[in-house]
Amino acid sequence: VQLQASGGGSVQAGGSLRLACAASGFTFDDYAIAWFRQAPGNDREGIACTRSSDGSRSYEDSVKGRFTISSDVAKNTVYLQMNSLEPEDTAVYYCALTFSGVCVIRTQEWYEYWGQGTLVTVSS
Repeated sequence: VQLQASGGGSVQAGGSLRLACAASGFTFDDYAIAWFRQAPGNDREGIACTRSSDGSRSYEDSVKGRFTISSDVAKNTVYLQMNSLEPEDTAVYYCALTFSGVCVIRTQEWYEYWGQGTLVTVSS
């Protein structure tokens, strides 16, 4: 199983970015993919998750209303649309997959596979 995260970059506060996580190397169709982020000096935190079975979505409070997670099941790709970005959103963003099919945002140990991370920098 491989996860390839992409789409990071530098943007000014108030701007937008869209991250993508392409998953490959499996045929099982019941999974959940989450986005985590880790800012310098901070613990890794989960911010959003979606389930392949029903497309349901869940968010951490800090990104609700600004970030949207979506998926293209046919492509096994999950996106994170990030709007109204703030300097506090600066972090390395990771996607993670679990074949449990259940989203547990706050527990990184729940996820079996991880992408390599993509850096998002938001300047004020």
